[in-house]
Amino acid sequence: MLVHGAWHGAWSWRRVLPLLWAGGARAVTVSLSGVGERPGVTGVTLQTHVDDVVAVVRAEECRGAVLVAHSYAGVPVTGAADVLGDAVGPLVYVDAVLPEPGECWSSLSPPDTKAERRAQIAADGVLPAPAAAVFGLSGDDAAWVDRRQTTHPGGVYDDPVHFDAARWAARPRTYVSCTSPPLASIDPSRVRVARQPGWSVVALATGHDPMVSAPEELAAVLLDAARS
Repeated sequence: MLVHGAWHGAWSWRRVLPLLWAGGARAVTVSLSGVGERPGVTGVTLQTHVDDVVAVVRAEECRGAVLVAHSYAGVPVTGAADVLGDAVGPLVYVDAVLPEPGECWSSLSPPDTKAERRAQIAADGVLPAPAAAVFGLSGDDAAWVDRRQTTHPGGVYDDPVHFDAARWAARPRTYVSCTSPPLASIDPSRVRVARQPGWSVVALATGHDPMVSAPEELAAVLLDAARS
């Protein structure tokens, strides 16, 4: 189950899906409300995105599925895994935000970023997409992502996620750290991973959108997680 990050959509996994299928995996994408393929949905909160993930997993009648979170999706995926129990198994965080119980997406943002984003949300209700170059993309890759990105619902930014930390820690967990160039906003999550036991950490020498810039390498990591 592949869950995209902020400003992205299920489209962002387009290069990875055929590689997973070729590797024998049944791979399904989740489209989050108000972003990507589902723009214009109003009243979106973090719970909405948790419910989006839960609904797709249950509709697919999964048991032990690998739940994959890119970037922002680390927050709703963590909440969804708590709800889903044994419907999901291993968790894979792809350069993703790693919350603790009661934290929000904003919790790991530096003060200047918080202030800027809260001002944007107060003015427009949404967060505008950054240029794809921020994610280490260039050329045709950057152009593709730039024209597909949408605004992101502002209602998710300061919503806390609630989950049982002990139950979460009992799951197999993989963290994919994208190191070239590293995205500074993910650094606090990388520090947490380094301090917590139980992680399998894979470093990819690519930018924040490895599903675009390094699909073969990412697909290999995801297939390994499915086999573990």
